[in-house]
Amino acid sequence: MFGGIGVLWGLAALAASLAASLAACSSPSASFYTLGSGDTPVTSSGTGAALLIEVPPVDVPPQIARTAFVVQTGANQVGVLEQSRWASLPADEIRQALSQDLTRRLNAIDVSGTPHPDGVPVYRVKVSVRRFESWPGSHTLIDAVWSVRALHTQTVMTCRSVITETVASDNDALVAGHRLALDQVAAKMAAGVASLNALPVSRTQTAATTTGASSTRARAADASVPCPAD
Repeated sequence: MFGGIGVLWGLAALAASLAASLAACSSPSASFYTLGSGDTPVTSSGTGAALLIEVPPVDVPPQIARTAFVVQTGANQVGVLEQSRWASLPADEIRQALSQDLTRRLNAIDVSGTPHPDGVPVYRVKVSVRRFESWPGSHTLIDAVWSVRALHTQTVMTCRSVITETVASDNDALVAGHRLALDQVAAKMAAGVASLNALPVSRTQTAATTTGASSTRARAADASVPCPAD
């Protein structure tokens, strides 16, 4: 009888040991991060109708087009942190963060994919991220080419922003660094939208309506708008 009890205790101990081993070998739960901001809205002081903007999908380098964090471990080497993930793909995170920031800064509405009234100016903000680097314990870097264009016109502003932020080695610091960099990019974009919106209507419409020999001269004069000053 006592021998049987000993066998049962032995089996129970073995089962507990196996369960503990399996728990130790199981993957830790993933942590998820977002670039969206919960900061207090920053709206314009104007009392007019909200501006309409479009922030279409953002282009990002193929190597970061995944939810797992991709961090730089050297000049030509990266590491993939499978347990540290973006809440959505980086392109979507960046687009959402820029859209939120622009709508706050400009008192605007992002009408991407949404019908909007004819005859109301809409400013499309297109972004192509060339570099999106995370260097734990050093810095984050965003290198983006972006443009602002008044729809239905040839008037366009094309600019480049390269922003670095010093960060600590933890993931929260990396995310905060990228968020600060995107905030600076969005500030430039907002200034660009404001510059185009301040142009006389006749200027923004000229390239779309002028015909004949003077059309080429009008495009040359009106199609390009300088980037905001630093």
